[in-house]
Amino acid sequence: MKNKIFMGIFLIIILIANVSFASYSTVTMSVVEEPICTIELGENSKFEKKLIAKDLANKEVTLQLQVTNQEKAELSNAEIVFVIDNSNSMTEAATSTATRSELIKSSAKTFITNLLKSSHDLKIGAVSFSTSSKKNEEGFTTLGTIEDATKLSDLTNDTAALTQAIDGITYAEELVASYTNLEAGLTLGNSLFSSEKNNKYLIILTDGIPNVILDQNAVKYDDKTISATKQRYSDLTSAGVKTITLLSGIREGDDSVNDTYTYNQYIEQIWGTPSNPLNGEFYYVTDDAIEKTITEDIYSSFIPKQKTLKNITVVDYFPAEIIQNFDFAYVTEANIGTISSKVDTTNNSITWTIPELASGKTATVQYKLKLKENFDSSIVNKILNTNQKVDIKYTDFDEKEQDKTSNISPKIKLTEPPAVLPKAGTITLISFTILASGLFIYSIIKLINIHHKMN
Repeated sequence: MKNKIFMGIFLIIILIANVSFASYSTVTMSVVEEPICTIELGENSKFEKKLIAKDLANKEVTLQLQVTNQEKAELSNAEIVFVIDNSNSMTEAATSTATRSELIKSSAKTFITNLLKSSHDLKIGAVSFSTSSKKNEEGFTTLGTIEDATKLSDLTNDTAALTQAIDGITYAEELVASYTNLEAGLTLGNSLFSSEKNNKYLIILTDGIPNVILDQNAVKYDDKTISATKQRYSDLTSAGVKTITLLSGIREGDDSVNDTYTYNQYIEQIWGTPSNPLNGEFYYVTDDAIEKTITEDIYSSFIPKQKTLKNITVVDYFPAEIIQNFDFAYVTEANIGTISSKVDTTNNSITWTIPELASGKTATVQYKLKLKENFDSSIVNKILNTNQKVDIKYTDFDEKEQDKTSNISPKIKLTEPPAVLPKAGTITLISFTILASGLFIYSIIKLINIHHKMN
């Protein structure tokens, strides 16, 4: 029995001695693959995870997580046409210091100047409208034609040319029938747009309600005028043109237009109300609010909006073999947002949260993985993914929540140099040691057996 025990111990010693233990000093590390993990977040926005540095002599690699937002402002290629009322009523005093026309022209020029400073890709044009006919004893001549509107400027981003065109608006003389053919203004304004696929806007600035329409040689406040004007707005909407209408100068909105409508009722038939508009945006204001409405309220709709990614959460998962055999440390902290101070060992991950990432901004964090000295030799000669996967959640530019993932990862490998075989006919020190150890143990066991037999 004891001989069998001896033989077992002897075989175990031989087996252990012949197992090739990987040594930290002799193992080498190499990078097998360096793919870049890319997750698209928009046309010009993305998440990237990539290997950016490797110090193979020290058995470490450095990886970088990066979220980039390079989206352009939404209105960078918009076209805007001002449709400005130039009827005689625009020359009435609106405040103690300015006429209605002066307020509207000054505000429009401020709007144009400020907007083109912030976006040179925008193009702006302008038309005016009222009527173009004189009244004689027989009535109106050539009333209700496209000539009731006048082109002031083609689309351009030349601020000086546009402000000069606005300054050049003239107003009807007393002998001219100064009525409101808004349909002509909308039609001519729409004709200035290019065929390019971009944002198109008509900004209508008027102090009167429509009473003239195309192809009708009469002034009428009736359902036909309402219907024709509304239809023109509807056609514009169907063509993708957005409209913003400012109506001022209606001091007595509850007065009667005719036996059917008051001014307010007539206005609601065409535009609705500011809180519930029928056609585009609608501002129904008093004269003293003209400047603020144009230069602040309407203008705010055209400030090039920065496309911002929101509520970004990046979770970077590591394989268990990486966490067990490599030390994790940050090289640079996250420049935007917050990130886990250490690896969460419940799921082997780090979590990076970024509340907002504005257009033109880049968020970056870097960390390194360094082989531990007491690493598990079973990972030698295996190809190891440095990461298991990346999950990213965020709110996109349309305020929709998105959830994406990728398992693309750089790969590394540990290699142990092959053992040097002894030359034929030589006894290596390790072989001698094994043999001597075996003989020593055998001798001890034999002596014990002899001792027991003698007793």
